[in-house]
Amino acid sequence: MNVGKTLFAQIMEFVPWTSVTRIVERYSGNVRVRRMTCAEQFRVMAFAQLTWRESLRDIEVTLSANANKLYAMGLRHTVHRSALADANESRDWRIWSDLAAVLIRRARKLYRDEDLGLDLSNTVYALDATTIDLCLSLFDWAPFRSTKAAVKMHTLLDLRGAIPTFIHISDGKLHEVNVLDFLPVEAGAFYVMDRGYLDFARLYQMHQARAFFVTRARRGMDARRVYSTATVRATGVMCDQRIALNGFYVAKDYPEHLRRIRFKDPDSGKTLVFLTNNTLLPPLTVAALYKSRWQVELFFKWIKQHLRIKKFLGTSENAVKTQIWCAVSTYVLIAIVKKELQLDASLYTLLQILSVSVFEKTELSCALQLDPVLPEIPLGANQLSLFNT
Repeated sequence: MNVGKTLFAQIMEFVPWTSVTRIVERYSGNVRVRRMTCAEQFRVMAFAQLTWRESLRDIEVTLSANANKLYAMGLRHTVHRSALADANESRDWRIWSDLAAVLIRRARKLYRDEDLGLDLSNTVYALDATTIDLCLSLFDWAPFRSTKAAVKMHTLLDLRGAIPTFIHISDGKLHEVNVLDFLPVEAGAFYVMDRGYLDFARLYQMHQARAFFVTRARRGMDARRVYSTATVRATGVMCDQRIALNGFYVAKDYPEHLRRIRFKDPDSGKTLVFLTNNTLLPPLTVAALYKSRWQVELFFKWIKQHLRIKKFLGTSENAVKTQIWCAVSTYVLIAIVKKELQLDASLYTLLQILSVSVFEKTELSCALQLDPVLPEIPLGANQLSLFNT
């Protein structure tokens, strides 16, 4: 790699530009465009994500201050906030959705052998949603409550590498359980969800697709025990049972037996009741699977804190979705860089480094490699001390 290139230019070399060209042609993204092409739009949006720019004026001023470096970034012209705003408003957001899908497929291949910390070869997904609050007067297309607007980001996270494999962006009113209707289901994979996704008819469809789910039971669930398996209560597993659902309609929704595991967390003392359709896994593995669901919560926390989706650069639905998908693409792109360069630093650390050094001209692998901590040099015998005791 040419060390004469800036870090930003080296990062952009990991983008599959041939695929970008095909995607842009599919949606006619560059039709009647003179100054800012789709490729340049993504470069500017990625720059804004990496350097934590939070407004159109912020982006314009920062790039104007580095005008002599724009050509090296792949930008032919000075970036004006009006041009970027128009691009985000008018270019189809599906361009960036499809680009994210290409990057996600590449990242999953890189992380498919990542260790989960469990004796499990199956793919494990965590499903959850996060709400991004908006101003109702500006984002009236995303109603949530009487005085507030919001969008929901429904995410299916592959726990090997914490790679988002499915994202659906909706208004704030769409309930999480409805996402199960168009969620891609992979046979043999585990889907870990919280109680918000407990809908027995939809879970039975997942069961019929030969996928496994792990979720929590609601309090007061009407079910009867069919038989129990012996457990070692000292491990925290209070019971391991096969149950059948009572009630006429719910029994029709899920006519087969479920597995119910009652687990008492030895650290917190909290008792959790898990439901799953897998009958072979040890109960402690089921508990560990549900605990791993918190990776999707950490993903949401991370992406809200470190990617620029708190403040949007436009108010239309297309502009909001464009910014979210560009943020996801940037996240996955850095994950690809981390794996291909075999970097030990976390994604948080890599973004911290890039946020202050995107214009540096050095080898990317060297710039993103953490320096070893130098040991303290003890005072020599001949070193004089100002304060002798």
